[in-house]
Amino acid sequence: MTTSFTAIEDIILQDDIRGMKALRAHMKDGWLDSSAQLLLDHPGKILIVTGFYILRASEPETDGPPGAVAIGEALKALGNTVAYVTDAPCMTSMRAIAGDDEVIEFPITTHNESLKFAHDLLAEHAPSALISIERAGLVGDGTYRNWKGLDFSEHNAKIDHMFEQHPYSVGIGDGGNEIGMGNMRHVIPDIENLPDDPCTTTTTELIIASVSNWGGYGLVAALSVKSDKNLLPSVEQGDKWVRDIVAVGAVEGMSGESKDWVDGRPPEDDAMCLRDLHTLLTKEGL
Repeated sequence: MTTSFTAIEDIILQDDIRGMKALRAHMKDGWLDSSAQLLLDHPGKILIVTGFYILRASEPETDGPPGAVAIGEALKALGNTVAYVTDAPCMTSMRAIAGDDEVIEFPITTHNESLKFAHDLLAEHAPSALISIERAGLVGDGTYRNWKGLDFSEHNAKIDHMFEQHPYSVGIGDGGNEIGMGNMRHVIPDIENLPDDPCTTTTTELIIASVSNWGGYGLVAALSVKSDKNLLPSVEQGDKWVRDIVAVGAVEGMSGESKDWVDGRPPEDDAMCLRDLHTLLTKEGL
């Protein structure tokens, strides 16, 4: 039976160029539904982690922050408070679109110091849940690697340690090397185009998508269905977030170029996800 949630899953996995759709058969039933439900079951202050460094450009990519802010705005509309967590290379992009919400800088340092920082951060903010969207996660050899397998550990904070210390989390990714993909580590190496040594960091719930921003929008659509109100950003707002972070240095991830594309998709192609989600919610009477 096709539910609203499976229809949303279909939308966020369309135009799949990496093989994420092949992962879907191995996901637990109702993964999008349960991801949204986890957040509704644990209201309060929610920390949202994002920011993916592009080695060839020495800048963060356009995928991640827009989806993070879309989730943050939806969670605030449902009565939560949010703060964003990223590292120094990605701070400028996050601050450009986070509005008045706090953006916390996680230092790029050793595992021991990162473990302590994560512990202290969780103690200070006492988040009810954590979300990671398009954030590189540790792979099996203890490094951070991009989709091509290049090591960029020296540019990436070990934010994984937050997720090791919290019982309620959602991970969103589109390539196999992001926080949360540890849930599928046993399957990912067998799928063509996905990494042989995927992320080891797990989350309570996992959302897969063709583009991580789309996974974020899918989560917002699922929250919309559950709360009976359309919480999605407009297509124009999604496009503006991308343009705003490109204006302060963010780049398109596949080419490393300074342009308002996301994951190899020009704005009109990137917009298909939000357009289709709005159409779906309209059919749902939202």
